[in-house]
Amino acid sequence: MDGITPPDRRNMVAIALYQPDIPQNAGNILRLGACLDVPVHIILPAGFDISDRSLRRAGMDYLHAVTLVRHTAWPQFTTWLSDEPRRLVLSTTQASVAYTEFSFLPGDVLLFGRESSGVPDAIHEIADARVTIPMRSGMRSLNVASSVSMVLGEALRQTDGFPSAT
Repeated sequence: MDGITPPDRRNMVAIALYQPDIPQNAGNILRLGACLDVPVHIILPAGFDISDRSLRRAGMDYLHAVTLVRHTAWPQFTTWLSDEPRRLVLSTTQASVAYTEFSFLPGDVLLFGRESSGVPDAIHEIADARVTIPMRSGMRSLNVASSVSMVLGEALRQTDGFPSAT
Protein backbone atom coordinates (compact mmCIF):
# COMPACT_ATOMS: atom_id res chain seq x y z
CA MET A 1 0.00 0.00 0.00
CA ASP A 2 2.84 2.39 -0.73
CA GLY A 3 3.73 2.85 2.94
CA ILE A 4 0.30 4.16 3.87
CA THR A 5 -1.16 2.58 6.98
CA PRO A 6 -4.86 1.80 6.54
CA PRO A 7 -7.12 3.29 9.19
CA ASP A 8 -8.04 1.19 12.21
CA ARG A 9 -11.73 0.62 11.47
CA ARG A 10 -12.42 -0.08 15.17
CA ASN A 11 -11.83 3.62 15.79
CA MET A 12 -14.19 4.72 13.04
CA VAL A 13 -17.89 5.40 13.31
CA ALA A 14 -19.89 2.71 11.49
CA ILE A 15 -23.45 2.44 10.18
CA ALA A 16 -25.64 -0.61 10.88
CA LEU A 17 -28.94 -1.21 9.12
CA TYR A 18 -31.35 -3.57 10.87
CA GLN A 19 -33.25 -5.65 8.29
CA PRO A 20 -33.66 -2.87 5.71
CA ASP A 21 -36.86 -2.91 3.63
CA ILE A 22 -36.17 -0.63 0.68
CA PRO A 23 -33.28 -1.25 -1.73
CA GLN A 24 -33.07 2.36 -2.91
CA ASN A 25 -32.55 3.55 0.67
CA ALA A 26 -29.90 0.89 1.27
CA GLY A 27 -28.21 1.90 -1.97
CA ASN A 28 -28.21 5.55 -0.95
CA ILE A 29 -26.70 4.63 2.44
CA LEU A 30 -24.05 2.44 0.79
CA ARG A 31 -23.13 5.38 -1.44
CA LEU A 32 -22.91 7.61 1.65
CA GLY A 33 -20.64 5.03 3.33
CA ALA A 34 -18.42 4.87 0.25
CA CYS A 35 -18.11 8.63 -0.11
CA LEU A 36 -17.42 9.24 3.59
CA ASP A 37 -15.32 6.08 4.11
CA VAL A 38 -17.70 4.72 6.74
CA PRO A 39 -18.28 0.96 7.00
CA VAL A 40 -21.89 -0.22 6.54
CA HIS A 41 -23.20 -3.33 8.28
CA ILE A 42 -26.42 -4.89 7.01
CA ILE A 43 -28.21 -7.15 9.46
CA LEU A 44 -30.34 -9.74 7.67
CA PRO A 45 -32.89 -10.71 6.69
CA ALA A 46 -33.57 -7.78 4.38
CA GLY A 47 -36.82 -7.10 2.60
CA PHE A 48 -35.09 -7.38 -0.78
CA ASP A 49 -32.30 -9.26 -2.55
CA ILE A 50 -28.97 -8.07 -1.14
CA SER A 51 -26.72 -9.79 -3.62
CA ASP A 52 -23.88 -7.68 -4.96
CA ARG A 53 -25.76 -7.45 -8.28
CA SER A 54 -28.89 -6.07 -6.62
CA LEU A 55 -26.96 -3.69 -4.36
CA ARG A 56 -24.90 -2.46 -7.32
CA ARG A 57 -28.15 -1.55 -9.05
CA ALA A 58 -29.39 0.31 -5.96
CA GLY A 59 -26.00 1.82 -5.00
CA MET A 60 -24.92 2.65 -8.51
CA ASP A 61 -21.18 2.29 -9.08
CA TYR A 62 -20.19 2.91 -5.45
CA LEU A 63 -20.50 -0.65 -4.14
CA HIS A 64 -16.83 -1.40 -4.87
CA ALA A 65 -15.78 1.54 -2.67
CA VAL A 66 -17.77 0.78 0.48
CA THR A 67 -16.74 -1.50 3.33
CA LEU A 68 -19.87 -3.65 3.46
CA VAL A 69 -20.38 -6.32 6.10
CA ARG A 70 -23.39 -8.63 5.89
CA HIS A 71 -24.54 -10.26 9.14
CA THR A 72 -26.82 -13.26 8.61
CA ALA A 73 -28.94 -12.36 11.65
CA TRP A 74 -29.05 -10.19 14.77
CA PRO A 75 -27.16 -12.75 16.93
CA GLN A 76 -24.23 -12.74 14.48
CA PHE A 77 -24.13 -8.94 14.59
CA THR A 78 -24.16 -8.89 18.40
CA THR A 79 -21.36 -11.46 18.46
CA TRP A 80 -19.29 -9.18 16.21
CA LEU A 81 -20.20 -6.19 18.37
CA SER A 82 -19.19 -7.95 21.60
CA ASP A 83 -15.77 -8.68 20.10
CA GLU A 84 -15.24 -4.96 19.50
CA PRO A 85 -14.94 -2.18 22.10
CA ARG A 86 -17.82 -0.18 20.59
CA ARG A 87 -21.02 1.47 21.70
CA LEU A 88 -24.29 0.71 19.97
CA VAL A 89 -26.16 3.99 19.37
CA LEU A 90 -29.73 3.46 18.21
CA SER A 91 -31.46 6.20 16.23
CA THR A 92 -35.15 6.03 17.09
CA THR A 93 -38.23 8.19 17.33
CA GLN A 94 -38.71 6.74 20.83
CA ALA A 95 -35.61 8.39 22.33
CA SER A 96 -35.58 11.58 24.36
CA VAL A 97 -31.99 12.70 23.62
CA ALA A 98 -31.50 14.72 20.43
CA TYR A 99 -28.63 13.46 18.30
CA THR A 100 -27.19 16.98 18.35
CA GLU A 101 -27.01 16.86 22.17
CA PHE A 102 -25.34 13.44 22.29
CA SER A 103 -21.55 13.01 22.61
CA PHE A 104 -20.46 10.58 19.91
CA LEU A 105 -17.18 8.68 20.22
CA PRO A 106 -14.88 7.19 17.60
CA GLY A 107 -15.95 3.60 17.06
CA ASP A 108 -19.64 4.16 17.75
CA VAL A 109 -21.96 1.96 15.70
CA LEU A 110 -25.00 3.93 14.56
CA LEU A 111 -27.96 1.55 14.30
CA PHE A 112 -31.02 2.35 12.17
CA GLY A 113 -34.15 0.20 12.05
CA ARG A 114 -36.42 -1.05 9.31
CA GLU A 115 -38.26 1.61 7.38
CA SER A 116 -41.56 -0.16 8.10
CA SER A 117 -41.19 -0.99 11.79
CA GLY A 118 -37.91 0.19 13.35
CA VAL A 119 -36.30 -2.34 15.69
CA PRO A 120 -37.84 -4.69 18.29
CA ASP A 121 -38.11 -3.56 21.92
CA ALA A 122 -35.37 -6.01 22.92
CA ILE A 123 -32.89 -4.08 20.76
CA HIS A 124 -33.95 -0.79 22.36
CA GLU A 125 -33.10 -2.35 25.72
CA ILE A 126 -29.57 -3.45 24.79
CA ALA A 127 -28.53 -0.28 22.96
CA ASP A 128 -25.86 1.64 24.84
CA ALA A 129 -27.59 4.88 23.88
CA ARG A 130 -30.68 6.03 22.01
CA VAL A 131 -30.88 9.26 20.06
CA THR A 132 -33.60 10.97 18.09
CA ILE A 133 -33.92 13.62 15.41
CA PRO A 134 -36.18 16.37 16.75
CA MET A 135 -39.17 16.82 14.46
CA ARG A 136 -42.28 18.91 14.20
CA SER A 137 -45.21 17.62 16.25
CA GLY A 138 -47.45 15.20 14.40
CA MET A 139 -44.75 13.92 12.04
CA ARG A 140 -43.92 10.20 12.36
CA SER A 141 -40.42 9.84 10.97
CA LEU A 142 -37.91 10.80 8.31
CA ASN A 143 -36.70 8.62 5.46
CA VAL A 144 -34.03 6.29 6.85
CA ALA A 145 -31.40 7.44 4.35
CA SER A 146 -32.02 11.05 5.39
CA SER A 147 -31.80 10.06 9.06
CA VAL A 148 -28.52 8.22 8.51
CA SER A 149 -27.08 11.25 6.71
CA MET A 150 -28.01 13.63 9.51
CA VAL A 151 -26.86 11.50 12.45
CA LEU A 152 -23.71 10.29 10.69
CA GLY A 153 -22.78 13.86 9.76
CA GLU A 154 -22.98 14.95 13.39
CA ALA A 155 -21.07 11.88 14.60
CA LEU A 156 -18.29 12.49 12.05
CA ARG A 157 -18.16 16.20 12.93
CA GLN A 158 -17.80 15.45 16.63
CA THR A 159 -15.18 12.72 16.16
CA ASP A 160 -13.22 14.51 13.43
CA GLY A 161 -14.05 11.51 11.27
CA PHE A 162 -14.64 13.10 7.87
CA PRO A 163 -12.16 11.85 5.26
CA SER A 164 -9.49 14.27 4.16
CA ALA A 165 -10.06 15.87 0.78
CA THR A 166 -6.60 14.91 -0.41
